[in-house]
Amino acid sequence: MGFRDECGVVGVIMSPSRPPSDYPARLAYFALHSLQHRGQEGAGIVVAEPTAGADGAGALRDMKGLGLVAEVFTDRELMRTSAVAAVGHVRYSTAGEKNVRNVQPFTATVRGEQVAIAHNGNLTNANALKRELETRGTIFSTSSDTEVILHLMAQSVYGGSGDTQARLTDALGHVEGAYALCVLTLRELFAVRDPRGFRPLVLGRIASGEPAWMVASESCALDMVGAEVVREVEPGELIAIDRVTGSLRSLFPFPRQQRKACIFEHIYFSRANSDVFGRSVYMSRYRFGELLARSSPIPGGADYVLPVPDSGVAAALGFSAASGIPFQMGIMRSQYVGRTFIQPTQEIRDAGVKLKLSPVRCMIADKRVVVVDDSVVRGTTSRKIVRLLRGAGAKEVHLRIACPPIIGSCYYGVDTPNREELISFRLPADQQVCEWIGADSLGFLSLEAMQEFLGDEADDFCYGCFTGKYPVLPVD
Repeated sequence: MGFRDECGVVGVIMSPSRPPSDYPARLAYFALHSLQHRGQEGAGIVVAEPTAGADGAGALRDMKGLGLVAEVFTDRELMRTSAVAAVGHVRYSTAGEKNVRNVQPFTATVRGEQVAIAHNGNLTNANALKRELETRGTIFSTSSDTEVILHLMAQSVYGGSGDTQARLTDALGHVEGAYALCVLTLRELFAVRDPRGFRPLVLGRIASGEPAWMVASESCALDMVGAEVVREVEPGELIAIDRVTGSLRSLFPFPRQQRKACIFEHIYFSRANSDVFGRSVYMSRYRFGELLARSSPIPGGADYVLPVPDSGVAAALGFSAASGIPFQMGIMRSQYVGRTFIQPTQEIRDAGVKLKLSPVRCMIADKRVVVVDDSVVRGTTSRKIVRLLRGAGAKEVHLRIACPPIIGSCYYGVDTPNREELISFRLPADQQVCEWIGADSLGFLSLEAMQEFLGDEADDFCYGCFTGKYPVLPVD
């Protein structure tokens, strides 16, 4: 399927009146910390230091590594920065082993100007563009599609020295697919979202203390540092913020497309306290749970509703409220194990489920329980949870899933490498899935119920993983 990342990005730029300091790097650090759920394998921050460099003319300096945000960056390292702006990135790999070369933001010198780029999404024509660039002598140093954008900028015929906006616009005119970008130079911060708006990006402002503009993948990153959410970066919008003049320019340089926001952001990826695509993630999940309880009741009733922590909690609360079945935290999650869906190999996923989740036996023994989860992708977690609960003495285990069956791969930056790994593609009948998982019953939220909840905005979301119908197909 090509290069794929589900990541988190952040950008910070100070007002013209503020002298260089470690503040931009610290803002980026805390914002990335709040986006840690979007990627746990690597993190990076690039700062714009206006008086750094051999000639004192300024330089972009990167700090990056493998691991969690708190592991990659040290307080001493952040304190040594003297910056006016920063961009940051968290990532996970979708195949193969970890490689620090793939950790963003990437930096390059383009027409004499230093540029850093952080990308969330996936370019569906990256392979074709890469082959074309290689015929011109381009040498790639990473396996990330983000590098394609940098090379397209370098080879753009538009814009003279210092005109990053023209080169960035030209480069993005050649790409297809999903991108939410933060691009940094010594003078400007750019925030760009693809015309279909697959991936989220929000604009924020710190008005008091040390004023700054910020952009981030989710509003929770702005909340973390006390920034006010101004608005979404619109699909197809390019925002340019100049640190010298303090100006913010908004442009729409790309052809308009039907909006196709990723519904999985509301199902699983985004944090529950974020507002994404103009909606509360928590309330979406809660309502999905309510609708699921009404459309897929438990035969004979049940004693407790148990969420799969943490992303299943809001849906389980909604299910409990609508069904009248008491809610209990019957499954405990270790806070020291990463999310099983975003580990790079199946072997690591299998071990991770056992380390991650533990049953509360007193709430489960001799009980009929309903387990509510946000989704079933490969089925690994669900099958092991059912076994854990039966091992803890559960009389019955009913599984309810707060989204439709996933039958198709995602081409826009989600870790679904091929259809054959998806349990609902391999076993198209829900009863077959139920038997493989080992539950007493299984129910999914229907696509129709989900779209009814979304109302007039239903056509603004992408459901390719549920339907196999995609807004943009990959180009090999």
